[in-house]
Amino acid sequence: MRRSPVNPPLLLVAHGTRDPGGPRVITELAEAASARLDVPVHVGYVDVIGPTVAEALASMPGPVVALPAFLAAGYHVRVDLPEQIQATGREDVTITDPLGPAREITRALLDRLRAAGWRPGDRVLFSAAGSSDERALSDVRTAARLLGRRCGQWLFPSYITTARPATEGVCGPGDFIAPYLLAPGLFHRRLADLPVAGVADPIGVHPAVIDLVAQRYRSALRDDVFAA
Repeated sequence: MRRSPVNPPLLLVAHGTRDPGGPRVITELAEAASARLDVPVHVGYVDVIGPTVAEALASMPGPVVALPAFLAAGYHVRVDLPEQIQATGREDVTITDPLGPAREITRALLDRLRAAGWRPGDRVLFSAAGSSDERALSDVRTAARLLGRRCGQWLFPSYITTARPATEGVCGPGDFIAPYLLAPGLFHRRLADLPVAGVADPIGVHPAVIDLVAQRYRSALRDDVFAA
């Protein structure tokens, strides 16, 4: 009979930034997920800072569930992370879907908008980091549509960098910006400086995000990816 080990550890993988707000959010999310799931949760980064994915895995017994803390399935999710895991020689690491797009992320976005003062009828401008990866841009468009359904508007994404249209070029004084950003940092500070009615906080450690992390982890176990 094939059986999965009990409580394999979780590796939460983020991009990495030198802004202290980014790692702080990832650490808080890992701590909240560990409390929810009652499993060890480690953190690794694919770029900029450490611990690297390889360094994090070195201290984790297998098997391992790796969850990309990204809001779209761009290059880092589809190429970078699998290659970094493969380079370690580990064959007992399973990568889940990234955090977004997902209904739970939409719920967090809507709560952040309301906290910023948005009310039904106010115009929402969806703003994402931007990417040259079409798969990532497609995920962002999906996320914008999901939020638009909750706001009663048809939302098209704008971007802080790389892609078009640029948020700063299409925003208006009556707009409320919904940042499709997990953590604070340079991108959110750029949005906060725009002449608009309000800018929502980043998604951060919202209860819905913790729910989603738990769901991704449990789905990996249900799929029996750790069968002996």
